[in-house]
Amino acid sequence: VGCELEERERFWSELDEVIESIPTGERVVIGADFNGHVGEGNTGDEEVMGKFGVRERNLEGQMVVDFAKRMDMAVVNTYFQKREEHRVTYKSGGRRTQPTTKLFIDGKFVESKSSEWLDIHNPATNEVIGRVPKATQEEMLAAVDSCSRAYHSWSETSILTRQQVFFRYQQLIKDNIKELAKLITLEQGKTLADAEGDVFRGLQVVEHACSITSLMLGETLPSITKDMDTYTYRLPLGVCAGIAPFNFPAMIPLWMFPMGMVCGNTYLMKPSERVPGCSVMLAKLLQDAGAPDGTLNIIHGQHDAVNFICDHPAIKAISFVGSNQAGEYIYERGSKNGKRVQSNMGAKNHGVVMPDANKENTLNQLVGAAFGAAGQRCMALSTAVLIGEARNWLPELVERAKNLHVNAGDQPGADIGPLITPQARDRVNRLIQSGVDEGAKLLLDGRNVTVKGFENGNFVGPTIISNVTADMQCYKEEIFGPVLVVLEVDTLDEAINIINKNPYGNGTSIFTTNGAVARKYTHEVDVGQIGVNVPIPVPLPMFSFTGSRASFRGDTNFYGKQARHPVLHTDQNCYFTVEGRGCYCKISSSYHANHGTLNCKRAPKYRPPSAPEV
Repeated sequence: VGCELEERERFWSELDEVIESIPTGERVVIGADFNGHVGEGNTGDEEVMGKFGVRERNLEGQMVVDFAKRMDMAVVNTYFQKREEHRVTYKSGGRRTQPTTKLFIDGKFVESKSSEWLDIHNPATNEVIGRVPKATQEEMLAAVDSCSRAYHSWSETSILTRQQVFFRYQQLIKDNIKELAKLITLEQGKTLADAEGDVFRGLQVVEHACSITSLMLGETLPSITKDMDTYTYRLPLGVCAGIAPFNFPAMIPLWMFPMGMVCGNTYLMKPSERVPGCSVMLAKLLQDAGAPDGTLNIIHGQHDAVNFICDHPAIKAISFVGSNQAGEYIYERGSKNGKRVQSNMGAKNHGVVMPDANKENTLNQLVGAAFGAAGQRCMALSTAVLIGEARNWLPELVERAKNLHVNAGDQPGADIGPLITPQARDRVNRLIQSGVDEGAKLLLDGRNVTVKGFENGNFVGPTIISNVTADMQCYKEEIFGPVLVVLEVDTLDEAINIINKNPYGNGTSIFTTNGAVARKYTHEVDVGQIGVNVPIPVPLPMFSFTGSRASFRGDTNFYGKQARHPVLHTDQNCYFTVEGRGCYCKISSSYHANHGTLNCKRAPKYRPPSAPEV
């Protein structure tokens, strides 16, 4: 494989054909050179033993080695750019095996010893593309122990040093955004454009983490009483954990561990078992940026891993994004164990359309917000509420939705990729049918869409259901697919009443050219994110991602200024002088209680009347 980009891309794009052409049981030797020096010395049957750690390889070289390992091939004479020449050989076992996703523990990529493994599927084909382990109890304990050991030195590392790690990290993410996007599309199914957006929105939070110095400033009040000044400091908690969903493999993990780590905590990450690859690659990039071993550890699994995180006493805080069922469970179990827990959960986001709205812009934004990312996002605008004459725009809305191109995410021109699993597709189809059965009108049916060359994929085309009422199942449940349900009302007050009666409160938008209408709407709806002529009002990282009612559990939100609160505790220190002698007191707010404990380094016998008891 040559150094030229075109040659490399052709190799990886034709990899499936290469695999199929290899007779079962045949030993294969690959010669690879990613430094541009392709020659006869790059192929041969010489066996040179030696296996080198991931830290010694660049990413493309690692792809070759990982591919060879999972295919039971030998790799000889591979050269990794900017490193001395490393020769790596894997013995042929005479059979092909699926690639396995590694654990990341104490700075090393570790093959799990678990007896339980889950298949990873390409949603566009449903072919198995890898396996991910359910980490054993011993492996999960090792990951937390690694976090605990690393915390002592990492928390004492200067904040400027931690900041510099994330300056380097954000650049590495930028440099590898296309590779990350390809991996996301392979495992999750979304279009390459959506996948790059997934990485980019996470990157913005990393960039925000680089400004942490101003967010960690303490407070001071001199002369709070006679001869007394009071100071507060924000200090890290310890080991924190994140549990991420499948729909944003890059963005949501990057909501979690960068802010926790830059504040001085260490982090245990559990990505979705359906899309583990992106988190593993992000961990490698963070290691390359200079994060010390043990500051970030990654485990894989399902319920056992979640329960482990909720129960382990060393873990002080948990961040979760996902379904309501899982989020409520994690919030309750984690909180009972004295942990700070933030859970961002389900949604039913309404787009209210006033008759005075800009028709062209509104229709375009409704289509993009409802069907983009195949509707698999908690901020999808899945419900349109048309007021008055705006109901007459439905035929044009349908025509625009028909123009969307359903295809595998890596195919040119794809607008909508597949859903994550066949079960997700079947659930969406059932909810569509429930609307029809309950009297709604199916204006556009995407259930029978077929994609040439990807007939086994989990595809659902854009679907629009009108004449929906608030008691229908397709309205009450979060569909999480490319489906727009449409309600029709006569007044803005009716629309606001519908939204506030819905149990979810994640996001909403109103489309209007009337400022008074917009102001009334933003002040009267009980929803976390509100957009005025903005279809998906996800805040940029300098503001926090919020949520209300059934969409959120916890006290503080992701990123923005609030990002520091789940992962820091406040130390209050006061200094006062008594008859020329200094006394220093420290009040620490506990991570699991609302009150502080007072610890005095030197308690004077004399207490000024206005001073707090020591």
